[in-house]
Amino acid sequence: MSDLAPHLLFLLALAAFLAGFVDAIAGGGGLITVPAMLIAGIPPLQTLGTNKVQSVFGAASATIAYARKGHVNLRDQLPMALMAVMGGALGAALATIVPGDVLRAIMPILLIAIAFYFALKPNLGDVDKHRRITPFAFGLTLVPAIGFYDGVFGPGTGSFLMLGFVSLAGFGMLKATAHTKLLNFGSNVGALAVFVSFGAILWKVGLMMGVCQFLGAQLGSRLAMRIGAKLIKPLLVIVCIAFTIKLLSDPANPLRVWLGV
Repeated sequence: MSDLAPHLLFLLALAAFLAGFVDAIAGGGGLITVPAMLIAGIPPLQTLGTNKVQSVFGAASATIAYARKGHVNLRDQLPMALMAVMGGALGAALATIVPGDVLRAIMPILLIAIAFYFALKPNLGDVDKHRRITPFAFGLTLVPAIGFYDGVFGPGTGSFLMLGFVSLAGFGMLKATAHTKLLNFGSNVGALAVFVSFGAILWKVGLMMGVCQFLGAQLGSRLAMRIGAKLIKPLLVIVCIAFTIKLLSDPANPLRVWLGV
């Protein structure tokens, strides 16, 4: 941390605060923090590991805020959160052998599909709808699968969880956001444990950013609870589109390479 210039530390602190704010509402905090750490000169592996440190702070902050207002019951959702922990740990452990190019290629397509779903789907509000899958089946299949993805790659995890909660579990937007933060916390903890074992953590940077993200998440979650779906829905669409633009702006993105553009 002492090797980073003061202006870079300020950049990282600001990025973490903004990431916490956005992530608490619609997910996508990694879109802000990961590029910021790379710009600051932190190596890629340490960037991924350190990002999990500060992400845990943000997800925990938002989860606490939502739980205090009764939008998520931590005790009832503990088994599902543990499945997310397992998925995140397994994903991080197997990250070296999972075809990362395939994930980076399909991510823009999936994110655009999610953006269209939330933008065009009528009657998306804060009231729960018809449930298409039981909580047991949801926690046993979709949660560890998305947690695994979070450990392997990460970007878009919150969007995938939101899609699952709204379209399959029948949750309203605010309730889905609250539960997404809890499960995202779980997958972050699982992945972080693996990164710690590999020594890929810059603790001082991660903890400094973690405090800033905690504060940003407090502000974002309170704003989301005050405004509800009217804020969450458009911001989720914007985050998905921003993720897609960010991924496709890289000339080395496998999808661009395969299409020759």
